Amino acid sequence: MEINGFNIINNDLFRSIGRCSDELQIKCFVIGGFVRDKILNLKSPKDIDILAIGDGIKLAKKVSDFLNLKNQPTIYKNFGTAAFCYKGYEIEFVGSRSESYNFKSRNPTVKPGSLDDDLNRRDFTINSIGICLNQENWGEIIDKFNGLKDINNKLIKTTIDPLKTFSDDPLRMLRAIRFSCQLNFKIDQKSIEGIKLERIRIKIISQERITDEINKILMTKKPSIGFRALDNTGLLELIFPELNKLKGIEEIQGLKHKDNFFHTLEVLDNLCKTSNNLWLRWAALLHDIGKFKTKKFIKKTGWTFHGHELVGSKMVKNIFKRFKMPLNHKLKYVQNIIFLSSRPIILSEDYVSDSAVRRLIFDAGDQIDDLMKLCEADITTKNPERFKKYLDNFSKVRKKIIEVEKRDKIRNFQPPVTGKEIMEYFNIKPGREIGILKEFIKSSILDGKITNDYKSARSLMIKKGIEIGLKKKQ
Repeated sequence: MEINGFNIINNDLFRSIGRCSDELQIKCFVIGGFVRDKILNLKSPKDIDILAIGDGIKLAKKVSDFLNLKNQPTIYKNFGTAAFCYKGYEIEFVGSRSESYNFKSRNPTVKPGSLDDDLNRRDFTINSIGICLNQENWGEIIDKFNGLKDINNKLIKTTIDPLKTFSDDPLRMLRAIRFSCQLNFKIDQKSIEGIKLERIRIKIISQERITDEINKILMTKKPSIGFRALDNTGLLELIFPELNKLKGIEEIQGLKHKDNFFHTLEVLDNLCKTSNNLWLRWAALLHDIGKFKTKKFIKKTGWTFHGHELVGSKMVKNIFKRFKMPLNHKLKYVQNIIFLSSRPIILSEDYVSDSAVRRLIFDAGDQIDDLMKLCEADITTKNPERFKKYLDNFSKVRKKIIEVEKRDKIRNFQPPVTGKEIMEYFNIKPGREIGILKEFIKSSILDGKITNDYKSARSLMIKKGIEIGLKKKQ
């Protein structure tokens, strides 16, 4: 692989950093993910790591002054680092260091070290490539661990013994899997075996860190790569037991069900082709999560999972709690998508009535488009004729949704007649009668018995009110 370090760093920012480091008589390098991504011609990375063989904080301050920045760098004395933002870049300066770890923590004891010490502490060969910024050696590439070769071979490999790498900082096990997913690289076999042997160490990592890596895996083009690796290494059952329980196929009396874990991964990959919405991707990952609790074998019928949508939607809250994810509208969004996930499928198999479509639009609201994307992603049959049939059926449902919504305006439904108007017309105080009337009007609109307009709703309100014993205000 022919890599020109000069071309990667040929801009004013790196010239400025190099000039400042020369004035301080400090060797410095741009290193890590920025270099890796530039070599791979990925979208211009915004995080830049600068390694100073000496005082990184002092270099950061000098560069900040040289660039006439208004704010001083943010300094992290415990780790000997400093950072600032410049023209959309997040630039972090760190002095070369060596690290030693306590078995009970991933947070190292840090002390100044040589360039070799600093390279040895890095996680993977592809992240240990540096380019010199000093004028004397401008553009020179340092590649102690043959990271360029591993990039060329699309391989993720630890810089030192995998057992030590993953034992020192178990988060690196998830990072290896995440990088393999993001870059479509393979993890080398020794590193895979190291993860398997050290997987129990993941328990010392904070849930927030684990969740961050899972989210990054979910946001890749093909998240199944990551979740298959989690399964293969034994990490899945430790960090995501609910998903792990979906694995496997049972057979009774010659009747089988599909492996719901691998089906889920297929649905997730399908969805990722049409949506970058993280929370919809979570809904795809969890859409069948209730199946291991509802699985039942019925003679002459076979395997059933009745009610798995309701059970699964209820499981989501505890999963979100454990993953330290927001328990707000994002949780409710995922729960609702899962709860409704079979409704469009049922509609696609039967005659699509206006009434059923109105109720689906009412229950889904603004989530209707995302719900349909999930249902379309859920078509995993390998039979071309069936695939086309199911997709055509969903196309009919989509057209019906557009047609009904245009006519009846059910999305984000608001009752044409308010509770206040009901109270004023019948001269009553707040009570159950108001709820009865509003629910009756809503159901009548959704069932197509009246149109969704004020005049029809008010007329029905009067008629129904009289039926339940209410009298017009005199």
